[in-house]
Amino acid sequence: MGKQSRARVLAGHQAMAVARNIRVSPRKLNLVAQQIRGQKVDRALNVLSFSQKRIAGVVKKTLQSAIANAENNHDLDVDDLVVAEASVGKNLVMKRFHARARGNAGGIEKFFSQITIIVEEKREEAPKKDETKAAAPSKNSKGKTTKKTSGKAPAKKPAAKKAKKETA
Repeated sequence: MGKQSRARVLAGHQAMAVARNIRVSPRKLNLVAQQIRGQKVDRALNVLSFSQKRIAGVVKKTLQSAIANAENNHDLDVDDLVVAEASVGKNLVMKRFHARARGNAGGIEKFFSQITIIVEEKREEAPKKDETKAAAPSKNSKGKTTKKTSGKAPAKKPAAKKAKKETA
């Protein structure tokens, strides 16, 4: 009689991987995470492979773990996976000091961070050809149909000169 299993947090078409205690600041890690958000997984792996950032290797490893979790644990199709979420969070901070002049100390903070990557299965559907209808004129609030213009304002006609009346 062991512990009860925890309820699944994600939807049935999603999988997740988390990397903790990564020795880089969250700001720098977020720059790499921004590059892969919303991308298909094969494209995201290529971006991470050719990235100049040092931490891209750890992010790539985490993404590969999320893909493996999706394939093996949740029976998702790898070809339809998309990086749905790549969130970065703070972890511990090591505090050190640097000796300064006249017996003072300068504080140094060494940040750690973590990244959570969620991949989801999205099938691309071809657009239907029957939906290409001509735009019908729209009705305004009074029920009258109005013409749609090209967005340019109509040219103004020169105002007619009014004749001045002379009073005698």
